[in-house]
Amino acid sequence: MQQIKEIANSRNLLWNLTLRELRSKYRRSVLGWSWSLLNPLAQMAIYTFVFGLLFGAKAPTGDPSGVTTYGLYLLTGIIPWGFFALICNVGLQSILSNTNLVRKVAFARESLVLSQVLFCFVQFSIEMSLVCIVLLIAGSTILPWLPVTVLLMILMACFAGGIALVLSVSAVFFRDLPYLWTIINQLWFFATPVIYDPKIIDGKVPSAIQSILHWNPTAVFIRSFRATTYHGTAPKLVDVGALFMAAIISVLIGFATFNRLKRRLAEEL
Repeated sequence: MQQIKEIANSRNLLWNLTLRELRSKYRRSVLGWSWSLLNPLAQMAIYTFVFGLLFGAKAPTGDPSGVTTYGLYLLTGIIPWGFFALICNVGLQSILSNTNLVRKVAFARESLVLSQVLFCFVQFSIEMSLVCIVLLIAGSTILPWLPVTVLLMILMACFAGGIALVLSVSAVFFRDLPYLWTIINQLWFFATPVIYDPKIIDGKVPSAIQSILHWNPTAVFIRSFRATTYHGTAPKLVDVGALFMAAIISVLIGFATFNRLKRRLAEEL
């Protein structure tokens, strides 16, 4: 409760930090915020060529949407994963990149991480708007499930934000963490069915590993996002319940870890 009170008292700073990130993201670039759309589209094109054309990967048929385009199947996985990875990456550097501010000013340090989460959420909203428009044109019945999609976006922001809080303070004490996280991020990416149909691993790995991969939180998020967008139907209730639990646990652990270590941030920096 004390942390929440401190963050509430620093809400003006949180707002200004978020605006700073939004204004400086694509400053002086020709295409500006269009890059937030072009990057996932470029990834989709590359993966479609490599896996769809060269390796002959097929997308499952959307039920009940009937969509079968592998590129759209990729898009509904790449964008949510990109949101999760972006929050973790920028959150990890949020304290280290504001060393002078942490040393000289007394404020809720959590604001540095939360401002990055809000910034990433704005970018994610733009990208998901593109997904919704494209899938609506493709014939997916996405409109009735837009509120559920927004709920999933909020839950993913909470889940990733909790991890970002842990990473941000841990990176101050363990300077090798950014390099280690790069490896963890790559492993986590391929453990999540972003570029492949999870059904292809059925029977190919031990049941224990398959269960872990199935309930991997990011895999559940991708599965749920694809349900509301690619398939045009409701996600499984058990998946939504698992995501609520994952988001709450992540936030609690994130704030607890941050609160325990933040008192030593200034001296470590």
